[in-house]
Amino acid sequence: MSPARTSPRTRLAALTALLTLGALIAPVEAAGTPPAGAGHRRPCVASRMPDQGPARDVLGIARRAKTEMDLKSVIVRVTVDGREVVTTALGESMTGVPATPAMHFRNGNVAISYMGTALLRLVDRGVVGLDDPVARWLPDLPDGERITLRMLAASTTGLVDYVRLPEFQQAVVADPYRQWTAKELVALATRKERWYEPGTNWSYSHANFVLLGAALEKITGTRLDVLLEEEVLRPLGLRETRNGFTPDIPEPVLHAFTADRGTYEESTFWNPSWTTAPGAVETTDICDLARSAGGIGSGRLLAEPGNGRTRPPDPHVPGDGLHRPDRGHPLRDGPARPR
Repeated sequence: MSPARTSPRTRLAALTALLTLGALIAPVEAAGTPPAGAGHRRPCVASRMPDQGPARDVLGIARRAKTEMDLKSVIVRVTVDGREVVTTALGESMTGVPATPAMHFRNGNVAISYMGTALLRLVDRGVVGLDDPVARWLPDLPDGERITLRMLAASTTGLVDYVRLPEFQQAVVADPYRQWTAKELVALATRKERWYEPGTNWSYSHANFVLLGAALEKITGTRLDVLLEEEVLRPLGLRETRNGFTPDIPEPVLHAFTADRGTYEESTFWNPSWTTAPGAVETTDICDLARSAGGIGSGRLLAEPGNGRTRPPDPHVPGDGLHRPDRGHPLRDGPARPR
């Protein structure tokens, strides 16, 4: 995700939309089922190029998207019921360097689902309740007595998204290698007027997840990267997914390029410290991304999978506990509004 708008020629090397597609079509496995391939897992490699059938269709979609969106490369994986349909990579990571499925890239806000799962596992064990006020662990947060763990996880606090603030965008463009602290990021959001009262609406705000990460560390007394490894990554068998406290990405790397600053340049190692909570700024590969979609999406790690405990309510329907996609979207400029 970039803090400034990009044209088709300035997008990251990977096709995020297709990465997400590959993940969403990944296997949905039953609760209690061990990770597919746990104990023995082959490297993330391209499957045989298909002559016909669904794999050929997926490949065609990827090729068209690469052309239409003017992308440097596309990495895609689709599985159905745990069986691979296709895994492949198109284009180049850098000039003369073909992209491969084994290449690592930043998983961005996929890690938010890992934090939400870790929170629900703590709830399942009776360590905390979703409606506990966060002031218990974050006493300096304004209105912390009115903001609950559920609100942080569901992004219903009303906190402004600092990524949308002009002063933040200007700072990132001026110095994309800057190391941001959680304290700096939260301060950007909390010094602005709230979009709405806590719990009364929904809006995507990075500040919620920076705070959720901090709360999880306080609750458990465990560093966030270690907590996510113990509660999510290891149980799901995500061996190529890891946190980074620096902009480094493990080899092999899928490189990225942008013209956000007016000059076409490599952005692979721009500092991602502003993107989410420290300890959840992760890299992964396409096989882990698909695997995590099946594990997280099925709720396999939870005592009550699929019950929507942290999905935000529709503020316009009394008693509605489900998120309505038409009521809010992370790309909008503010909170969800009635039509």
